[in-house]
Amino acid sequence: MRQSRLVLHALALIGLLAGYCPLRAETGAAAASPLGVNIDDFSYVDTSGEVIDQTATHQKRLDAFMAALRADIAAEPRYRLVPSAAPAGEARIKVVGGVQKMSTLVQWAKVAVIDVGASRVLYEKLYTFRGDNDEAWDHARMFVSREVRAVLAAALPTAPAAAPQIGLAVFAFELEDNSAAPSSGLAGSDAAILADVTQGVRDRLAQSGRYRLVDTAGAMAEPVKVRALRDCDGCEAAIAQKLGADQSLIGVIRRVSRTEYTVGFQVRDSRSGAVVSRGDSGLRMGADYSWTRGAVHLVGDRLLAGEAQ
Repeated sequence: MRQSRLVLHALALIGLLAGYCPLRAETGAAAASPLGVNIDDFSYVDTSGEVIDQTATHQKRLDAFMAALRADIAAEPRYRLVPSAAPAGEARIKVVGGVQKMSTLVQWAKVAVIDVGASRVLYEKLYTFRGDNDEAWDHARMFVSREVRAVLAAALPTAPAAAPQIGLAVFAFELEDNSAAPSSGLAGSDAAILADVTQGVRDRLAQSGRYRLVDTAGAMAEPVKVRALRDCDGCEAAIAQKLGADQSLIGVIRRVSRTEYTVGFQVRDSRSGAVVSRGDSGLRMGADYSWTRGAVHLVGDRLLAGEAQ
């Protein structure tokens, strides 16, 4: 007799699941937000046949069970609890269930998790737990909560796959000195500042997540050694390809005077040699200490923001 009542109780819950139909599916915008979860109050049935009426005690324990279960879900920022009275469509996931006391020492709990948008039962399980005291109920709640949260985690929207990073060989920035009295060769102070410019640009590109920087230290070609890639008619593309890069980037600081300069860069496809991006800052005011700021700003504005022509 008790088993038949349990079956009827379980069938009633299954009927509730099957009969639940959302009025509308969740929108794509909502999917990007915390997962909306509605947890209905579980039902309670006592078929133990005990003489003492424990309705009030059972209700108190069930209320504590539901409050703790909801608190477990709400504690995770990935989920947003939605009240049962909320408009249809607010919750993507619905959790329903019920508890049946079979005897003095044995209770059963039926729990199901429904994907409202897909009208699909994601999880359904019949639990058994022994005892009818606060400790037994809390132990049952911890077990149910753990499994329900595992189902919710699996139901979270999958983040779109990140675009593959572009392997980029960023060669050392070069100096083209057009000032009235250019020095012969690259002065030590200029070399240090150009190294800072190169590192600043590399750091900016690496931070963007769009590029995978390819080490250029192994490039032994003469234009690389003498810092004359700007005059080698695109040979940097082939050099970058040998390094395993998808693209190459060369940059030039053009010193107009001791307080005026321009910054330019050019990106080529390493296989075809075609120019895929370029930028020029135009005339800028500032001593050599401002070169790094100007170069980083130009690359960020033109290359990363997609403004290069």
